[in-house]
Amino acid sequence: MTRYIMISIAGGILFGVMDGLINANTLAQRLYEVYKPITKTSVNFIAGIAIDLVYGFIIAAIFLLLYKSLPGETGIIKGVNFAILIWFFRVVMWVASTWMMYTVPTRTLVYTLSTGLAEMLVLGIFYGLTLHPAMSY
Repeated sequence: MTRYIMISIAGGILFGVMDGLINANTLAQRLYEVYKPITKTSVNFIAGIAIDLVYGFIIAAIFLLLYKSLPGETGIIKGVNFAILIWFFRVVMWVASTWMMYTVPTRTLVYTLSTGLAEMLVLGIFYGLTLHPAMSY
């Protein structure tokens, strides 16, 4: 259990750092100007950290629940397949809905798709290398 908690916390921190890098860089700031009219002027940093930590626990738990059914013989391959799965449900579906409902430049949607894939691959590989059901928790 201690191992799961430590890996989940590390995953949540990793999630938060990547979110910051993906969303706060100058390219992202230019691409996301389309959202400026509805963007908050300040971000609740503490709430953001808490949310990313909770995500770390939830994603780790789902990875462990799905582990045996994920394609692949090794943890890293299972992690990549898991990453593609969560990328589809988390990012692709959001981008498709945004494309249908709002006027957002294609390059903004492509940026979201590509950075979301990279982020999910990092997390999936991290969990694939560090978690599997046979470990003693």
